[in-house]
Amino acid sequence: MSTLLQENRKTFLLALPLIAGQLSQMLLGLTDTLMVGRVGTVDLAAAAFGNALLHLPFSFAIGLSIAVSIQVAHWFGSGQRAAAGEALRNGLIISVLLAVALMALVAGSIPLLGYLDPPEEVLAIVPPYLYWIGFSFLAMVPTMVIKSFAEAQSEPWMVLWIQLGGVLLNIGLNAIFIFGHFGVPAMGLTGAGVATCLARFITLGALFYYLLNSRRLAAALPRVWWCRPDPKECRALTKMASPLSGQLLIEIGAFTVSAFLIGQFGAAALAAHQIALTCAMTTFMLPLGLSMAVTIRISHAVSAAQAIRCRQIVMGAQAMGLMIMLSCALAYVFGGEAIAAGFTEDREVVGVTVSILAIVAIFQLLDGVQVISGAALRGMRDVNVPTAILFACFWLVALPVGAALGFTAEMGAQGMWSGLAIGLGLASLALSARLWRKLQRV
Repeated sequence: MSTLLQENRKTFLLALPLIAGQLSQMLLGLTDTLMVGRVGTVDLAAAAFGNALLHLPFSFAIGLSIAVSIQVAHWFGSGQRAAAGEALRNGLIISVLLAVALMALVAGSIPLLGYLDPPEEVLAIVPPYLYWIGFSFLAMVPTMVIKSFAEAQSEPWMVLWIQLGGVLLNIGLNAIFIFGHFGVPAMGLTGAGVATCLARFITLGALFYYLLNSRRLAAALPRVWWCRPDPKECRALTKMASPLSGQLLIEIGAFTVSAFLIGQFGAAALAAHQIALTCAMTTFMLPLGLSMAVTIRISHAVSAAQAIRCRQIVMGAQAMGLMIMLSCALAYVFGGEAIAAGFTEDREVVGVTVSILAIVAIFQLLDGVQVISGAALRGMRDVNVPTAILFACFWLVALPVGAALGFTAEMGAQGMWSGLAIGLGLASLALSARLWRKLQRV
């Protein structure tokens, strides 16, 4: 028991700055949503519609950053820090190429938005926001790679402070560009895009400065930065990032389709969905940060052939995750109306949001289990079967059931969220079962 508690303490200490870092990134979206919500319901609904589209390309960036984290963690665990530096260098090359491709994808999708049949008032204001956020990918994707590189070597704190600085900067820039100050005209939703873009580029510059001047990371930095990519390392990162991105596309894609379907119920339902999703994703950062620590620690333990330690890490993390998400669930059940009212004064939107948050409470418990199980499997480099599991649970169960409840049973947005919760429950059970089978074979 004492050994289990020691492992739990190590996981918690590593997870703490990772959780804070994830929350700081979510605060960028949260502050946008809060401040845009004060402009009006249409701007809030447009933010929901635009962010639903942006989540899809964002999943490729997350997949690459996780792949870099796993590679660096395995090299670090086996004492090969020079190889970790090559994972960083090649990861940054891939990140720039990926960012350019994602920018093109976002720009190319804008003329096609009308085919998704959003409310006309939403379609009128969302394109400029998408252009600015798409351009910010040039900063966001490399930022995520650098962040993963530092965290995989158990050096997350300075990255956290830089991220928090970026959040504060974004809030200040939001106030200037959304509402208009210091001679800048009020730009509404477009201003949120401008502010986020500027904050992301400044944050990237700060991270690069830290990376190049950190004594603790110096031994793992590339000896030569400007040289041709290493085909072997690029293939390894791409091979790992592809199914990881696939997992995220499956889950985020399900939420994106849900947002488009919920848009059929009107601007109020779409705005309520955006508030509920923002809340759910914000509290999801707690188990996500914990799961990132699990991936890193499992990678270290696997590379050192420590099977018992792997089991102890997983058991402790699952217990912590359930405790954290139970607290969040209770907050949504008993404080749903106060939470919704903090985003908007529209009573119709508040009413729909409260009913969705009651479902989110159950959703959170299931999400905490599945994200930690999936993270542990990633630490073991098991990514293909979990991808198939997630596809079946979200696209063959969650979306069809949600659509049936939303449209046929006339439950509206609440029906779509109920379907997502059912699919997530199945994913939690399946991934946990696979994880424990894998742990018996380590």
